[in-house]
Amino acid sequence: MVPIWLENPNASAEDLAACRAMIRQGSRTFFAASLLLPATIRCPAYTLYAFCRFADDEVDCAGRECDALERLRERLALAYAGRPLPTPTDRAFADMVARYAIPRAIPEALLEGLAWDTDGRRYEDFSGVAAYSARVASTVGAMMTLLMGVRDPDVIARACDLGVAMQITNICRDVGEDARMGRIYLPLAWMREEGLDPDAWLADPVFDARLGRVVRRMLDAADRLYARSEAGIAHLPLPCRPGILAARIMYAEIGREVEKAGYDSVSRRAYVCGRRKLALLGRTFAQAPFVAKGVGAPPPPLDETRFLVDAVIASPLANGARPDPTAVPWWNFARRIAWVVDLFGRLEQRGPVGSLEPRT
Repeated sequence: MVPIWLENPNASAEDLAACRAMIRQGSRTFFAASLLLPATIRCPAYTLYAFCRFADDEVDCAGRECDALERLRERLALAYAGRPLPTPTDRAFADMVARYAIPRAIPEALLEGLAWDTDGRRYEDFSGVAAYSARVASTVGAMMTLLMGVRDPDVIARACDLGVAMQITNICRDVGEDARMGRIYLPLAWMREEGLDPDAWLADPVFDARLGRVVRRMLDAADRLYARSEAGIAHLPLPCRPGILAARIMYAEIGREVEKAGYDSVSRRAYVCGRRKLALLGRTFAQAPFVAKGVGAPPPPLDETRFLVDAVIASPLANGARPDPTAVPWWNFARRIAWVVDLFGRLEQRGPVGSLEPRT
């Protein structure tokens, strides 16, 4: 069966199945969490994450990253022209961006973030970190929101907040791992304020209380953005909320694990164990219908993510039928929750569960 939302789709059922298989094999955590999404959203979500995974792998595995990025930009242009390369990911992605009117500026920004990584760019202040996070994480959040049929600028802004918060959490979790690869994503000015020379520290990355204070400031900033994001989750279609709320809660919990370790993510890498994930999923199921929509005027987008919101405003959805995520009955969630709990339980027996990170 071919997608019903295009008159002449590029992708076949086999192409869509290939995207699903890519995520099932490469990101067990995302695949498990995706079972909380309505079926109408799950398929394009697999396509989106397959594209992100493919782009990430292309840059990571290439001997000449600049060439890989140029090839990705060419493939993106072909997809938007309706002439994708003959691969499952390209064909499915071309259908997805046409069907959901995904502004080209959004995946282009994702590729720009990958380019910043290959350049080894560092960020002097928090604004620079947020700008990077907007590209490698908020882009995904904005596109996911569009897949859910929501184009309200305030909701897109909150999705972008969530993306930045998740990326900051990743940065805080991976300080030592990044340093051992010669990378640093913490605000350099914050390090200097604590008496740390970034270059000297990178040459000998060890943890002390000064670095811990920088990590704590980052996690505090992430927590504020997590709190802001919930008003956006509350405006998503009800069947979509558990999956997104689960991502918000689980990523914030990674920050709590870093906190429990005294903000030391150099000596160890924090992760949330399987049993804790099960408990958080139960919390997600209970909270999803009651997430508060916020009081008063919504805050404006972050300066660093505003360009993504503006891109959506400038790209209205074309006329035509589209899947309605609100058509999925609430009571089906019990079965999805059971599937996810069972899958997490089985994965826990195999060791820590891998995840598809918003950044490389």
